[in-house]
Parts: sequence; structure tokens; C-alpha cells
Amino acid sequence: SGFKWRPLYRLLKEKAKVDKVDDRQVSTGDMDQEKTPLLSVILATPAGYSTIRKTVSHLRSQTARSSLELVVVAPSKELLDQEVDQLDGFACYQVVEIKRFQSIGQANAAGIRQARAPIVALAEDHCFPDPQWAENLLSAHQGPWVAVGPGVRNANPNTAVSWADLFIGYGPWLTPAPSREAEFLPGHNTSYKREILLGYGDQLDAMMEAETVLHWDLRGKGHQLYMESTASVAHTNFSLWSSWVPAQFYNGRLFAGARARQKPLPWRFMFALGSPLIPIVRLWRIWTGLPSQELKFQFLSCLPALIIGLAVDGMGQMFGYALGTGNALDKVARFEVDRFKHIREQDRLEILGF
Repeated sequence: SGFKWRPLYRLLKEKAKVDKVDDRQVSTGDMDQEKTPLLSVILATPAGYSTIRKTVSHLRSQTARSSLELVVVAPSKELLDQEVDQLDGFACYQVVEIKRFQSIGQANAAGIRQARAPIVALAEDHCFPDPQWAENLLSAHQGPWVAVGPGVRNANPNTAVSWADLFIGYGPWLTPAPSREAEFLPGHNTSYKREILLGYGDQLDAMMEAETVLHWDLRGKGHQLYMESTASVAHTNFSLWSSWVPAQFYNGRLFAGARARQKPLPWRFMFALGSPLIPIVRLWRIWTGLPSQELKFQFLSCLPALIIGLAVDGMGQMFGYALGTGNALDKVARFEVDRFKHIREQDRLEILGF
């Protein structure tokens, strides 16, 4: 019967469980009904408004706020009813309900399908855009790029684990890196021409689970990607070993499983055998790509944590190439939502104030 990456294959077969949009699912704020937003920001939460409050506050501070649509994806609109006044001031907003919140990728795909703007940007409950983020993304999208990603910096820079997590997950886009064409962009934080994503049809849910694979596919089709460093975000990273180590394993397995999907058995076997080399290759790529001496100092200061994290990621990739994703999709989803359960109390106090 052949190899199938089962969690994502299930999504391909069943699609995201998204209700048909009606008045019970979409809450629309005061707006000019004739005005089409320029950028739709997709923000997913399986819980209540408290988990996205900080991100929404940064979106409300955008210089291009009046051109934005906020698309909140949640299991129920009622989770946000008490805070609906916080959604005013955008060009428009909507709450998209999904019957079952399976993962961030599935939720983002649901939001993309319902968005009104020609450009969609993904946001997270633990990543906070600077005031000119949206304005600079829109400016960059006037170029030939189908996807534009931000520059990234550390929102909780007090631990070696946080820096190691940032280097592994966002090394190529750390500021002060210059704006440039890119081979791939930050997952869960990139903006896209919506019509290009809709072209994936039923496969969109699966593609959004591992965006690096999506970016490679886009480039393979002749599209261009761009990093706009002035569209900057502050990313909250894991700072607890107990959360970060398993997250590295499952993210590695999820990525490799996505990459191996539909590949022949000899290809998967070859990459599984080569997995022990992944930590060495990635460590060198991170080091050589750092744009400043300050970041190189931070790299050296967290080197033991980096080596451990990359080794665990490599092990996860070996499992992904050889055996598929297993339960990695569900595991990753638990780590990706409500990030503040996975950071030190001091970090949480500094970022959230409580």
C-alpha cells in the first residue's frame, strides 16, 4: 500500500473540520463594509482570549492597523465574546470556528480560507510584531515575492535554552540580518499571497504543518521568497529544559516526516542513515550565518545547549525519515499553543507582567 504520513494524510483525506461560515461563526466589528483590508492576520488559539491578548495588543499598535483584518481561529466564538471590544480599530475582524482544534497548521489553513485580504500573515500567541511590521510587510509584497518573512529577535533572552531554541528555529532570520531573497522563511510567522496558498486546495492543511517544506515547494514551482528585516518580531522561546528537549524531538520528526512524504523507500533510508550528521551541519550553518558579533557571542555562550538540542532534533529527524511522524503532530500542537506554560516564571513576568 506504500508509505503514508498518517497524521497529515488524515488531514488530506478529511480536511480541517471547518464549519460553513455563517452568522454564528463570524463576528464582524464596526467597519466600512465596502472596504477590503490589505492584510489579514491569522491568529489561532485553542483556548480563550487571554492566550492571545499580548499579540493582539501589538497588532492594535500597528501603523497600518486600519488596513488590517484580524482573523481569530478558535473552537468557539464564545471564547472571545467577553473581549470583543479589543478587536475594534481594525479594518474588520472575524472569528472562524473549527469543530476540532487539531494543530496550529490546520487552524491557520482554516483562517487563510476565510480571510478577506489578498495577503495573509501568520501570527502566534508568543510572537510580538513591532509597530511597523504590517506596513513593512505590505511594502515588501509590492515586489515579486509570494511570501515575505520577518526579522526575528529574542523576547526572553535570559537563558541558554532560550537562545539555543532561537538559534535552531530562527537562525537565518535573526536581526540585524539584511533584507534579502530567501530559500525558506520562519514558520508560523510568514506572510503570503493568499491566492497562491489557496491553489493547494485540500492539501493546504498538510502544507501548513511544516512550512519549510511548503517554501521549498513554492521555490520549486518558480516562486520567490523574501526576508524583510524591517518587519521585525520578538519571539518567545522555550526556556524550560523539560519542555524544550521533547519539543525538539517532535519538531524534528514532524519536519522529516513531511519531507519524506511520498518519497521512495531508498530515499528515506538514505536520509535516515545520514541523520547523525544533521547536528554538525546545522551547527555550522547557524554559526556562519550569524550577522553580528553579539549574536556570535550568544551562540558560544549557549553552545552546550545548542549541541544537545540539535542532537535531539537529529534523532527526531531520523525517526521521521525512517518511520514517518507517529504522534509528532499531536505532540507539537501541545507545545506550540500557550507557550507561556513552557517558559520560566521570570520570563513570563517580564513579558506578560503577571
